Amino acid sequence: MELHQLRYLVAVADRGSFTAAADALHVAQSGVSAQVGKLERELGHRLLERGARTVGLTPEGAELLPHARAALAAVDTVRTVADELTGVVRGHVRLGTVIGCTIPGYLAGFAAFRAAHPAVTVDVVEGDSADLVADLVAGALDVALVAHARALPAPLAVHRLIREPLAVAVPADHPWAGRGSVTCTDLAGATVLCLPRGTGVRAALEITCAAERAVVEPTVQAHSPEALLALVAHGAGVAVLTASMTAGRPGLATVPLARSARTELSLATRAAPSAAASAMTRTLREHLGADQPAGRQRATAAASATAVSAATPSPSAG
Repeated sequence: MELHQLRYLVAVADRGSFTAAADALHVAQSGVSAQVGKLERELGHRLLERGARTVGLTPEGAELLPHARAALAAVDTVRTVADELTGVVRGHVRLGTVIGCTIPGYLAGFAAFRAAHPAVTVDVVEGDSADLVADLVAGALDVALVAHARALPAPLAVHRLIREPLAVAVPADHPWAGRGSVTCTDLAGATVLCLPRGTGVRAALEITCAAERAVVEPTVQAHSPEALLALVAHGAGVAVLTASMTAGRPGLATVPLARSARTELSLATRAAPSAAASAMTRTLREHLGADQPAGRQRATAAASATAVSAATPSPSAG
């Protein structure tokens, strides 16, 4: 039995497929499948039910999985203690961020970490927040900057940076421009532009509309708030984003979304981080701060080919 076999098993169990686990671990799918099969033969039990589309745990796999997690956590702890004893931070950090992240504090923190710990190598992965959180839980990432509207899984340590409500951006001459707020029922009858599923903004919109018993299906989705705001300026619809994303845009008006769920930007780390990951987290927190008022820390989302692309860069939080 080898540690990477346990890590592969945990990743498949968390992601629900060999392909998704391989993508999260940045290895070949055939390698994940072969190593999990080898582990099953060594243990004498079939651990996974292999379906046509998804993979699930067998009863034996469900019983062994917590022990596999504990073994991996114990090894990580040994590495952390060993690094602390040497007094030198080295190793590797897998860092995830929301797509197109250019928060000044994040960039400054990353640069400060590299200057202070040149022996540490860093892989940076961009993605939707939901995927980044899943990768953290699976052990494929060590630290991630994520946007979310629901509490993150209990095994993760979470340091909140921003918490703010949603707002609707409309043209300055739009009938809603002078209103105190709009509701999800209003949005149900409009052409709505929004970030894709897996982002904190989209999750907050879905939570808000579910509470209002309204169905809102965005017509246009893009990872770039700037692209969405540019489309609003051209009369393509109304955009649901955070209040800080929509504020102060020439030619546009910002209207609060009534009874909005909050979206949060947080720095999350997995359980039992290595010394290198702990140092990365400390450095980023020092530069990012915590629980900052909306607008103090913002992420700039790059134009995405998800649905549209365009616009000039401007601060925003995804």
